Amino acid sequence: MIELRNLSYTYGAAEEPSLKNINLKVKKGELLLVTGHSAAGKTTLALAMAGILHHEIGGKIEGNLSFKNRDIKEFDGIKELSRHTGMVFDDAESQLIFTTVEEEILSGLENRGYSGKEIQRRLNEVMELCEIGHLKERAPHTLSGGQKQKVALAATLALDTEVLILDEATAELDTEAVRKVFSVLKRLKEAEKTIIIVDHNIEDFLEIGDRVVLLEKGEIKAIKSPADFAAVSEDTDLTSKSSKKEYSCSQKERQPVISIKNLTQRYGEFNALDNLDLEIRSGELVAILGENGSGKTTLVKHLNGLLRPYSGNVSVKGLNTSLTPVNELVKHTGLVFQNPDNMLFEDTVEAEVAFGLNNIGITGSEAGDAIARSLELVNLKGKEKVFPRHLSRGERQRLAVACVIAMRPELIILDEPTTGLDAEESDRMMQLMKRLQLEGHTILMVTHNMQIVKDHAERVIRMASGKIVEDSANGACNSFKRNIKCVEEKCAEGGAIV
Repeated sequence: MIELRNLSYTYGAAEEPSLKNINLKVKKGELLLVTGHSAAGKTTLALAMAGILHHEIGGKIEGNLSFKNRDIKEFDGIKELSRHTGMVFDDAESQLIFTTVEEEILSGLENRGYSGKEIQRRLNEVMELCEIGHLKERAPHTLSGGQKQKVALAATLALDTEVLILDEATAELDTEAVRKVFSVLKRLKEAEKTIIIVDHNIEDFLEIGDRVVLLEKGEIKAIKSPADFAAVSEDTDLTSKSSKKEYSCSQKERQPVISIKNLTQRYGEFNALDNLDLEIRSGELVAILGENGSGKTTLVKHLNGLLRPYSGNVSVKGLNTSLTPVNELVKHTGLVFQNPDNMLFEDTVEAEVAFGLNNIGITGSEAGDAIARSLELVNLKGKEKVFPRHLSRGERQRLAVACVIAMRPELIILDEPTTGLDAEESDRMMQLMKRLQLEGHTILMVTHNMQIVKDHAERVIRMASGKIVEDSANGACNSFKRNIKCVEEKCAEGGAIV
């Protein structure tokens, strides 16, 4: 179906190739799993197999790539290739351009020339399959990251292509949604579709995979059976040791840094937050959990003025966010977006970090020192002159963190901080957060990653339908372990809270 022969690829201004001498055959009906550390070349390989490198991005390409025994360059661009291959990108948001969810799915179907009856059948089928019927009239930009991934997946599935490529397409989905995707892919495999899953975490799909390709620095390090890969993974488990502390009475004596009273937020007729109350104290490291669409991201966007309350009050460091200019709030609150690409727009890595510093009046040698320190902390030293879009998703995530910590705000908020990071990098990221906490910062993280919650969070808040339904800080200094055990039990019961 797809064959790569001695394929190497270098992005336009890059000095080093992202892919090196790749030799790989993907058979019809195969479910191929591609994994590796951040910057291993996974996304670039996916873009190559979809024909996007050759027909859209350009760059230096060596070697050959054929699809269905035909050189990829012979196809009439992406328009022809997209009739055979559907891809869900690691940045689902970049695929969503219409005003409603329904329009996103209908646009691709209408371009295929299907009858009205067939279009409606496919629309209803994928909406039910991906459980997004209730989002039909919502504007994509108002959705959570996980909901956006579901919509991008639905729009791609509706086209029923021979090949499906998923690049980190479940990274922001809750546990129950990932199980649903598993069942969908299992059914597609039984229908002899060719499926390529590119992800740091492929454990959820080993059961239905045929082969695992392990990439390292742009090269194929190994190709294993799922069983062999699982055995090696168990032997080399990199999971960190727990470094969390229990939420104690002494923490309740700290001064509040966030105070929220009766907060309601609406998107049209939809209540994203419903009369919510919350207090976060100085120096806490708090995890916010909840299924996709529960209101987590909407909540944290109120803390730096990106959203203003529909009703209710939000104060940060005693500042009313409804009355305080954003450029004043960002001196106290740094928010790392769920999608790092929403933060990156400069031509170099160092310019990205410098932008935020300039906005708060830090320039010259002081800015230079802050840039160097923050890039070293996130392991991006040496990449100062690199164009941010040429970084891997994981590297872009780390750059977004560097942009925030360079400004040294008292409150650091991370929305899905480990998306795009492998287990080793995730642990390094959280060790950095612990270090910043010890320096006096308050850390608030929205996450689906239960491992980092168990290993690092002192306090756990769970949201559902725009409300806080659990908070481990409530009660007479409840044990953190007892609360996290409760969280895990709810997940096991099918509560889909993470």
